[in-house]
Amino acid sequence: MTDPAHTPRPLDGITVVSFEHAIAAPFCTRQLADLGARVIKIERPGVGDFARGYDNRVRGLSSHFVWTNRSKESLTLNLKHDEALTVLERLLADADVLVQNLAPGAAARLGLSFDDLCERFPKLIVCNISGYGETGPYTDKKAYDLLIQSEGGVLSTTGGPGEDEMAKVGCSIADISAGMYAQNSIMAALIQRGTTGRGTSIDVSMLESIVEWMGYPMYYAFEGQPQPPRAGAAHSTIYPYGPFATGDGKSVMLGLQNEREWQVFCEQVLEQPALAGDARFATNSDRSANREALAALIHEAFAELTAAQAIARLDEAKIANAHVNDMAGVWAHPQLAARDRWRTVGSPEGALPALLPPAINRDFEPRMDPVPDLGEHTRRILSELDYDPATIERLAEAGAI
Repeated sequence: MTDPAHTPRPLDGITVVSFEHAIAAPFCTRQLADLGARVIKIERPGVGDFARGYDNRVRGLSSHFVWTNRSKESLTLNLKHDEALTVLERLLADADVLVQNLAPGAAARLGLSFDDLCERFPKLIVCNISGYGETGPYTDKKAYDLLIQSEGGVLSTTGGPGEDEMAKVGCSIADISAGMYAQNSIMAALIQRGTTGRGTSIDVSMLESIVEWMGYPMYYAFEGQPQPPRAGAAHSTIYPYGPFATGDGKSVMLGLQNEREWQVFCEQVLEQPALAGDARFATNSDRSANREALAALIHEAFAELTAAQAIARLDEAKIANAHVNDMAGVWAHPQLAARDRWRTVGSPEGALPALLPPAINRDFEPRMDPVPDLGEHTRRILSELDYDPATIERLAEAGAI
């Protein structure tokens, strides 16, 4: 039986060079690093990825940066300096993948488009992540996660029912979706290259990524029909499906999917079997249309229970349910602990807890290396590119690195 700790990872030997900032591209490349790729993160000298300065919640480090940048090497290059471009040329000669999510048009101005690179580096896979894609009227428009959530219709489906109650998703969902599609597309391109021997160009749009995830509400509103109403933390079209307060001041999330579960819910959880025959709640459509009346009945029953007692009844009845956890609850989640999902990684501020990637492959351990300091690996990488110490010092003094 193989030892996962000593088994090669799928992307061992693959080198990724990334001009990245914020979340979308860093999240993509961190996932590639998880699978064994060497990720060399190009950053501006003295400044670096601006996500380093988003906050200082992790012992002085940015929460966003710690999350998306472990297992990478930081190389500082001033791309306005001619000798820095020479360094980049040497770097790309041995690279397999180039990822960038610079401002619109910046990569092309730097000569980093696929058309600029493909003749010199025919095996290079170039992945461009942008807000709106490489063509179309929005190509040059700046894009951040909240703006894309707005353009992609997410805000129209989240929050409360009032006109002024729309709400963004609490994590960077548009960035995350683009980063995941970029990572998936790069993996496919590496397989494709194994057949064709050639690299390729990948164009990933944040807008198109998040709109793909909006498929249900889009089809629900097919051909001009009303879209799902905003329903806060409840489901907009299935009921009861959402949070319900309990007598100890907490809340329990529960969800019913069919009529059999509704019958059991009335009998075993609410202990009101006659309710299952109430015409107001005969079908899911009826329950959704009369959700205020049904919510009042559920809250009345749950007011006599603690959250633990309500969950015990729901579990006994095999009704889907969940705790309403805050971040402290997630850090302490017993399921994550029982499945040994936490590891420790290094950082400029010492050891930090880090969650293993979600997909478990029994044949290898994901890479879980430190979060890099700005420019931490510059001199070592240049040495690998055959720059001698004197030349490296000269480049530093000239502001090229």
